[in-house]
Parts: sequence; structure tokens; C-alpha cells
Amino acid sequence: MSQLLAPAPPPTRRQRMLAPALTIGGLALATVALHLRDPHDSGSWGICPTAAMGFACPGCGGLRAVNDLTHLDVAAAASSNLAFVVALPFVVAGLALWTLRRWRGTPGRADWARRQQVAVAGLGVLAVFTVLRNLPVGSWLAP
Repeated sequence: MSQLLAPAPPPTRRQRMLAPALTIGGLALATVALHLRDPHDSGSWGICPTAAMGFACPGCGGLRAVNDLTHLDVAAAASSNLAFVVALPFVVAGLALWTLRRWRGTPGRADWARRQQVAVAGLGVLAVFTVLRNLPVGSWLAP
């Protein structure tokens, strides 16, 4: 009456690589678009709602930073959004590690306590960054 089901076969490399390929491809496409259409031109990518209210969120200047980095102008990118420029190497390393693990078929370690600590610390840093860039003392952080 009860039929035992055979375990599902492990995903193929092609199946495992779909998510990283789509993610990296989408990021590459967005980067090319930001290189070709300059976000420094007012309104070229729309209007940021927080900037329209006179408040610089942690993402403000991020599009300009990507554009500046595609022109190899790290100083201008840091001036647009320092938090993005500092975080970018960690994001790239995380994407590379995820892609490598998917390629090899090795599972990622789920150390949730460590991930939670990193997430809370990152959100704390972004909160401080946001407050500072909106105060006169941190005006040099504003986009």
C-alpha cells in the first residue's frame, strides 16, 4: 500500500548554475546600462523619492557610483556612495564563492548565527552611514 519513493536525483551542474548565471548576468546587464546612460544627468533614471524629500538614503548615489566605477574613477564613485564602494569587494567575493560552490555542487555552510551577526552589523553600519550623511558633520558623505 505504501510505496517508497526513490530520492530525487541530485541537480545537474546546469541546473545548479542557473541562479548564479541569471544573477550575475542581470547585474552585468544593469552595469552596462548604467555605463551607457549616465545617471549624473538629472532625471536620466527617474527621481529618487527620498532625495526628492531632501533625505539621502544609504542607496543614494549608488547608480552614479556604478557609472563612475565603469569609467574607472574610484574617487568619484566613493564621493557618490562610499558605503557601496566599500561593500562592493565583499559582494563580489560572496557572489564568486556562491558560484564556485554551485559549480562544485558543495553545499554552503548554514552558520545562521554568524550570518545573523553579519546582517545586524551591516544594517547598523548602514544606519550610522545614513544618519551621518544627513547631518552637517557628515555632509562629505552625502551624494
